[in-house]
Amino acid sequence: MADELQARVSRVSVYPVEEYDAYVASHPLATPYHYSCWLKAVERAYRHTGWLVTVHRGSTLCGVLPLVEIKTPVGRSNLISLPFCDLAGVLADDCDVRHLLLAEAQSLADTNRAGGLEIRQGGAALEELDLKSVSGSPKVRMLSSLPGDANALFQSFKPKLRSQIRKAEKNGLTSEVRKDLDAVEQFYNVFAWNMRRLGSPVHSRAWFRELKQAYGDQMLVGLVFLDDQPVGAGILLMAGSKACIPWASTLEKYNRLAPNMLLYWALLSHVCERGCTSFDYGRSTLGEGTYRFKKQWGAKPYELVWSKWQVEERVESEPERSGHQSGVSRLRPIAEEIWRRLPLAVANWIGPKLRRYITL
Repeated sequence: MADELQARVSRVSVYPVEEYDAYVASHPLATPYHYSCWLKAVERAYRHTGWLVTVHRGSTLCGVLPLVEIKTPVGRSNLISLPFCDLAGVLADDCDVRHLLLAEAQSLADTNRAGGLEIRQGGAALEELDLKSVSGSPKVRMLSSLPGDANALFQSFKPKLRSQIRKAEKNGLTSEVRKDLDAVEQFYNVFAWNMRRLGSPVHSRAWFRELKQAYGDQMLVGLVFLDDQPVGAGILLMAGSKACIPWASTLEKYNRLAPNMLLYWALLSHVCERGCTSFDYGRSTLGEGTYRFKKQWGAKPYELVWSKWQVEERVESEPERSGHQSGVSRLRPIAEEIWRRLPLAVANWIGPKLRRYITL
């Protein structure tokens, strides 16, 4: 029949991505991560295979699910929607299409002998009443709405936040929002130093270069300078009226000058003037420092629902709402301390070789 649903699984490299991206652009729940740009960058930088699960009703595309297959040197592969970001997951016209997309994704995982399938979706807003009932330290997505111009946004901030932004400027810091590849390189120098300080393996330079090539002018770089030295930097992705900031870092020795305040203000004011109405500050642990930092800008917490299927058992794990960590390894603090002691050049060489398999 003409209106019968038909599912298809394709490599992203062979699917007509113009059709896919047009559907993503039309869907209200789409994020900048959903676009084929993210999948292309993953394939080019890390050589992981990108897949698209699609459903058509007749000739009309009515649902999509982007996936990346992560093959580790040991053990079985996993399919994730999507790695290296907070969420992507199913975009569908209705529940029937959604169920068919998930069924096809599980079939792909079975066919490819993957160990599991993980779908990362955004959830509902968490009100104050909800927050009081949440146990542990869950992860949440922080979102805010933006007004029609930067001046209105600035006036919406509390006096303390406005004074902190002015303080950064009075301390001699300046900011730029740029689109060029050299700005990506300057971002990376700040980002890599900060990741070593945090004891975490860093993404490769190639990853950010490929992101820039894929997203083009929809990827912005915010930079904060003291004289001519970058002391703060962030990456921002745009899609329609939505913007998100996946990575931001500052050099710790200059934090007393408040470079993070100027960095976020530079990016927020820029996208506000460009007509963005929604800003995604990314993932934070409920109640901790980054959560409080983002909340002061007007961001509110939303659920993160990460659902996992163990392919061998053919059962779905209970969705992990508002986060994904069941516990912190006892070895993690030791590993982080060792990493901090590595020379920066060594950390930047080893880090990407490990980071490509760390899907967070």
